Amino acid sequence: MKSAVETLNPTRVRLTVEVPFEELKDSLDAAYKKINQQVTVKGFRKGKIPARVIDQRFGRGAVLEEAVNDALPKFYTEAVNEAELNVLGQPEVDITELKDNETLNFTAEVDIRPAIEIPDYSGIEVEVDAIEVSDEDVDKAVEELRERFASTSPVERAAEDGDVVTIDLEAKVEGEVLEDGVASGVSYTIGSGELLEGIDDAVKGLEAGGEATFTSELKGGSAAGKESEVTVKVTQVAARELPSLDDDFAQLASEFDTLDELKADSRKRLENMKQYDQATQAQERVLEKLLELVEVPVPEKLLADEIQTRTHNLEHHQLGQMGLDLDKYLEIQGKSREEFDAETKEQAEKGIKTQFVLDELVNKEKLNVNQEELTEHLMRRAQSSGMSPDQFAQAVVEGGQVPMLVGEVARGKALAVVVEAATVKDTNGEVVDLEDDEDETAAAEAEQTEA
Repeated sequence: MKSAVETLNPTRVRLTVEVPFEELKDSLDAAYKKINQQVTVKGFRKGKIPARVIDQRFGRGAVLEEAVNDALPKFYTEAVNEAELNVLGQPEVDITELKDNETLNFTAEVDIRPAIEIPDYSGIEVEVDAIEVSDEDVDKAVEELRERFASTSPVERAAEDGDVVTIDLEAKVEGEVLEDGVASGVSYTIGSGELLEGIDDAVKGLEAGGEATFTSELKGGSAAGKESEVTVKVTQVAARELPSLDDDFAQLASEFDTLDELKADSRKRLENMKQYDQATQAQERVLEKLLELVEVPVPEKLLADEIQTRTHNLEHHQLGQMGLDLDKYLEIQGKSREEFDAETKEQAEKGIKTQFVLDELVNKEKLNVNQEELTEHLMRRAQSSGMSPDQFAQAVVEGGQVPMLVGEVARGKALAVVVEAATVKDTNGEVVDLEDDEDETAAAEAEQTEA
């Protein structure tokens, strides 16, 4: 076999391959054997039909077609390896010449990873938010904890802001009650914004037994996005009672004995979370600076496929779970389809460039992923997906996604190398040493996940 490579552009090549006919022998033998198992000829046992009879009865062309289809992947792979190409996606193959007992010639056009030159990145400088936790931030955190320990007790008066009402709901569209538009015994905190728009004004001022009707656009269900006439009946009004902010509350809501200890812990938690945000911000801004330094051509087909994948996932997974279609989503976002397409293309292009650059850094810095790092990454991914580590690991293995996870970890390590080499300052002009913050960042990440 002989092969040659023609560069069409920085991300696409054409392979020209010439295969002597004798190298098709194994594939021809396999083709005859396969056809033997599929057909019957009177006078011959199944699987024992001579090749000349198969040629006469079914045509030599059918055998050649079967043999070529079997051989092409092998010869294509040999040509790719011989040229040391890093191919992306499937090739477009064209058989240019096939002469029986003489030769097989074909071409294969395929996208390749572009050659990337990583420049000196040690001069990158970025600015991030300073870690500042005010007394007001601590008070707000403690107040939110206090809200979680609020109790309720029924009252015989009109409902007010902050009360918890028990309600029955009935939604009609065009005068017809929806099958999934009836609910009883729903608990709702007035002012929380967790139900339909307009419900707060409807229930405020109602006592138990009171009823009101209002118009609202449905957020989900069979009539999502449609205007509905909603009837709400209040069956109970309950006042929320917050516990006193004292040492007893600290003992109720935490492992601490005093309110001061609880506040100190809240401050530490907020600092950890801000530290996590700061580290994430540093990574994002360093990555943006790095991408500005590197020229990265993007294969057109790969970009088109990535745009299609992102759009499909949004339409059929994320929006589908919310009962929305793309048009309704764009209306809510206040965007045109052209603006959405442009943003999606920009995000897809950035994602591809990021992967190319970080993968090149992995090779340049000779970064490896050990079992412990992979396990830690798997645990985090499992936690964010809502699956147990065992379930997630099984899904990853069955889906053949282990190399993908290894790649994610390796790219994370590559970005960490760049961040470590960069100068990161906060808005106060202080140099941020992210390496010293690893434990706090890990703790904050756990906090974020729990929240």
